[in-house]
Amino acid sequence: MSRFVDRVQIEVVAGNGGHGCTSVHREKFKPLGGPDGGNGGRGGDVRLIVDPQVHTLLDFHFRPHARATNGRPGMGGNRNGAAGDDLILKVPDGTVVMDADGEIVADLVGPGTEFVAAQGGRGGLGNAALASRARRAPGFALLGEPGDERALMLELKSVADVGLVGFPSAGKSSLVSVLSAAKPKIADYPFTTLAPNLGVVTAGAEVFTVADVPGLIPGASQGRGLGLDFLRHLERCAVLAHVVDCATLEPGRDPVSDIDALEAELAAYQPALDADHSLGDLATRPRVVILNKVDIPEAAELADLVEADVAERGWPVFRISALAHKGLSELTFALAEMVAKYRTEHEKPVARRPIIRPKAIDEAEFTIVDDPDVEGGFIVRGARPERWVRQTQFENDEAVGYLADRLNRLGVEAALVKRGAKPGAPVTIGTMSFDWEPTTPMGEDVPITGRGTDIRLERNDRVGAAERKLARKMRREASDDTELGWHAEGPADQTDDSGDFDDDDE
Repeated sequence: MSRFVDRVQIEVVAGNGGHGCTSVHREKFKPLGGPDGGNGGRGGDVRLIVDPQVHTLLDFHFRPHARATNGRPGMGGNRNGAAGDDLILKVPDGTVVMDADGEIVADLVGPGTEFVAAQGGRGGLGNAALASRARRAPGFALLGEPGDERALMLELKSVADVGLVGFPSAGKSSLVSVLSAAKPKIADYPFTTLAPNLGVVTAGAEVFTVADVPGLIPGASQGRGLGLDFLRHLERCAVLAHVVDCATLEPGRDPVSDIDALEAELAAYQPALDADHSLGDLATRPRVVILNKVDIPEAAELADLVEADVAERGWPVFRISALAHKGLSELTFALAEMVAKYRTEHEKPVARRPIIRPKAIDEAEFTIVDDPDVEGGFIVRGARPERWVRQTQFENDEAVGYLADRLNRLGVEAALVKRGAKPGAPVTIGTMSFDWEPTTPMGEDVPITGRGTDIRLERNDRVGAAERKLARKMRREASDDTELGWHAEGPADQTDDSGDFDDDDE
């Protein structure tokens, strides 16, 4: 059985950027040919694109998690890593994207409209790209950035030309079935329709769509019944058609009171459309009144009584019978004329172009605030400092020194001094906290020592590259001695059970 899903929550994760490569070119007679580590590839984006062939959000209901591929790391020989593939998610026309706080971040109207739901992380630079006059052969590379991770709510608002509104069992689904090729479920009990039905209607040269919105009742604008779940499907309809049941047997109901009750709900409902596609409040849309079931004698008599009262409001009135196929031709061509008039007054939505908003030149690159959790501590906030911290290999002293140089050139050092930071003050940037040392020299004039080291950080507890290399050498030598049968005291066959040398073996 097919299902209609018009609201779903998804989690999108973009791909991480690939790490840069640390490599030195080596060949015969040229053991140190310079750095040749390539850059990492960028992570893939998660993109939402409007596809006219998609009409529901059902796929996201069963697969709410979407993840793009990661970028590949760089390699030696100046080979850059491959970029991650973008993940394309196809959504119906009229999809509204909201963030976790309920704020609208995208209004996807028009085939081909695209929205980057999660942006892939940047790839890290290899040591070849980091080479400079001072660092001719960097012993480090930058890490790739993680991709964006977001929780989004997708909400579908049907993009139909005509919206049929009315009480339950007024005959809206029957009308859609006879006007178009749609085959909605039809039964004689209230709330048979639990999902909007969309039909395509042809009237001469005009082709338009009709949406059957599930039955509304008084209080729908406050969420009663199906209420707010389906009132939003009327927001993009150019024409609203009241389908009135003239053969109802419920006490206290008549066509005029039904219209008044629904008009009150339409006036109370406030659409939240993007300004570029807003059609105004529902109370201001063109109206047409359809008196249904006039094939029944009592219904025909009631229609005669109320037709004049409805016509006084300035709305076209049509008497039809969806079951007997009476009055459908006049209604179809009248709706087509109203839709054609709307189309001439409003341009058809097209795919939007990306909007580029350049950053102001005098905009602050970072801010420094007091740390509320640590006495005497500071927090540095800013896109660039936080990105640099994410890219840094903190187990590599040279990489840490390079980060210090970047922060100094940005002005973080001077700003901390102005804020009154004391030596050893805790400073937090992004997810990293460290003790600030204002006396540490910064800048490219600092002598560069061995690869992977920085003379300014010799007093720390980090294990440098030279120490790690010596430790690996000692482990290999110990492993080779064990394989040859040697122990710390000498060859294994020169000891007895007491651990003393055997004189007879000399």
